[in-house]
Amino acid sequence: MLIMYGFNIVDKLQKIDEDITRKELRYHKKRVLVSKEFTFDAAHHLHCYEGKCKSLHGHTYRVIFGISGFVDERGLLIDFADIKAIWKQEIEISLDHRYLNETLPLMNTTAENLVVWIYEKMAKAIINRCEQYSGARVEFVRLYETPTSYAEATREWMES
Repeated sequence: MLIMYGFNIVDKLQKIDEDITRKELRYHKKRVLVSKEFTFDAAHHLHCYEGKCKSLHGHTYRVIFGISGFVDERGLLIDFADIKAIWKQEIEISLDHRYLNETLPLMNTTAENLVVWIYEKMAKAIINRCEQYSGARVEFVRLYETPTSYAEATREWMES
């Protein structure tokens, strides 16, 4: 290994079936959790609520997904690009730069209701689109309405 200006330069790139066998790619057979985070901007207002949120207003929401499962023969649980594709194609389209009271199913658009809707959409998509991922399931969804306020839905709570 050559060290130049404080950076390590790799002498030889590791090659599959030469330097590492395919059988060695999976280090373990344990359940692991991966997480991916997204943001979206949306407007809404609350019904039957006496406070600022009864008027039309907006938020920059932050969503964090926790997905668990077992790694495949490559040592991969789920490709982060697949999580992003599900987010973009099946969830974000109903949320980003939208008036939530109009684009979501009939509900009061509280953080508590939104996080359950988002959880259900991701859980269904993981089952439908990611059958190649062994035992992948949504463990939690955390929805930040502000930087210091969030609602969370967990698999344990959703299944009880």
